[in-house]
Amino acid sequence: MLEAFLISTIGMAAPLLLAALGELLVEESGVINIGIEGVMLTGAFAAMAAVYATGSIALGLCCAALAAMVLSALMAAMTVNLAVNQVVAGTALDVFALGVTGMFYRRMFGVTGKALTIRALPRVPIPLLSHIPVIGPALFNQNLLVYFSFLLVVPIWFVLYRTRWGLGLRAAGERPEAADALGLGVYWLRWQALLISGVLTGVGGAYLTLGYANTFVEGMSAGRGFIALSIVILGEWRPARVAAAAVLFGAAMALQFTLQAFNTGIPYQLFLALPYVLTLVVLTVLGGQDRAPSALGEPYLRP
Repeated sequence: MLEAFLISTIGMAAPLLLAALGELLVEESGVINIGIEGVMLTGAFAAMAAVYATGSIALGLCCAALAAMVLSALMAAMTVNLAVNQVVAGTALDVFALGVTGMFYRRMFGVTGKALTIRALPRVPIPLLSHIPVIGPALFNQNLLVYFSFLLVVPIWFVLYRTRWGLGLRAAGERPEAADALGLGVYWLRWQALLISGVLTGVGGAYLTLGYANTFVEGMSAGRGFIALSIVILGEWRPARVAAAAVLFGAAMALQFTLQAFNTGIPYQLFLALPYVLTLVVLTVLGGQDRAPSALGEPYLRP
């Protein structure tokens, strides 16, 4: 039972971590991307549609990243160039993505949809390590996207804190006027952050269809984008802590299935609510702490 719980925890944490790392970059640039939920859903649908049509998982991942980038570019145009309220723009993007993916899904598979199963990402066991009792299958017998999501933490940290680009990105989130005065190009930095975040979030969405469900259901992101926002807050805008927070939320998601298996007589809806209750707790307890970039969420128009 413990081994199954750990496997599920790491698997559930992977898409959350990909989305949260992308959101971390965006927030460091000064933008809060509420539209991350819609971007993830769009990536999930694009991956499913491409793999269903072609059978190619690689093409599915590419389509997920491309579709997510298009949606993120729309978010960038609204929030960076037009200085639209970031919360309003992100919410509109979420509603748009929900409607568009639902429309295309029904167009392709009928009004009620039809049962379909697509190719899944295969597990890639790491020799010797995957045979370690209990933790081996959880950490070293996963698909490539799981490995990629956790290995990405170190490059993200390095880029943010050991490169000029990362320094410029953080400057754009702290003092955009000063960053622009130094010629760093706040607009372009924020565009880059949103596009990179789109790729990571889109791949996280692809994981839902290719590495988890092997199908698509309308609205299947199920609030994971909003959970990713909470993960960034809980991780205090630090990549390693964000990874730890993603595992915590992954454990909350895995726990709901474990508790349902015990047949306690408690309505299963209460177990399904666990990750979202944790999200509310995190936002309530930590949401007011002054750890975020100074200009986060504030529109910026170049003089």
